[in-house]
Amino acid sequence: MANPSLKAAFARRAFVTAPGVYDLISALIADRMGFSALYVTGYGTVASYLGLPDAGLATYRDMLERVETIVARTKTPVIADADTGYGGLLNVRHTVRGYEAAGVTAIQLEDQEFPKKCGHTPNRRVIAMDDMVRKIEVAVDSRRSDDFLIIARTDARTALGLDEALKRGEAYAKAGADIIFIESPETEAEMETVCKTIDKPLLANMVEGGRTPVKSAAELAAMGYALAIFPAAGFLSTAAALTNAYGDLKENGRTTERTPLYSFEKFNELIGFEDVWEFEKRYTS
Repeated sequence: MANPSLKAAFARRAFVTAPGVYDLISALIADRMGFSALYVTGYGTVASYLGLPDAGLATYRDMLERVETIVARTKTPVIADADTGYGGLLNVRHTVRGYEAAGVTAIQLEDQEFPKKCGHTPNRRVIAMDDMVRKIEVAVDSRRSDDFLIIARTDARTALGLDEALKRGEAYAKAGADIIFIESPETEAEMETVCKTIDKPLLANMVEGGRTPVKSAAELAAMGYALAIFPAAGFLSTAAALTNAYGDLKENGRTTERTPLYSFEKFNELIGFEDVWEFEKRYTS
């Protein structure tokens, strides 16, 4: 069931920062940090689960199973990437119902052609605006609760320019989307134009090394954004940490002081071993 706190945060104009999570370790750690939302990143989830690029290779079932498990093990409202809805209008209805039943609080749908690609990579193509409007209308009609939010993303900026992206953003808002996501504005001025043009809660995608300038939550709120996702912060920092740790092990035959490690005791607690030990104490002693 969708968590109403996210919708309430937007209603009172509280800025929401959502870290990207992509597996249960990242989700469990982020869940303890006090964020208003978690963002299940398609890029990170596909990379973690399949070891493949975010290029339309993961299926609805692949993503739903990962998302469902993350929601079940966390308490923070979850925003989840659902790519293009995994097909046509009937697929969009099925996807919306599946994500909502899984307990997701906000679903992200985009207007790319299938197979889609990560929004900060080249050669992305978009479907006709009217076709995406119909997808949003289906999504809105298919949800069971108004607390389940529809995020409409357009990737038109890169291929067709900012004016087309803004036109689409306004059309998607009119179609009933709760949050508008103009992907990949390339300058701070473009970001400000987005905020001045569209009268709906707006999402900023902060990808370190991506096409859009990375700004702080305070800077984005001042521009007029309502929500910022940082999808890559988790998996990029994890890749850096693993490269360092495994390199340390290869060079020295063990980890040394150059490798900061999470406490093994704390990690046992993070993943729930204390509950296992309490169960064993109660029933098997």
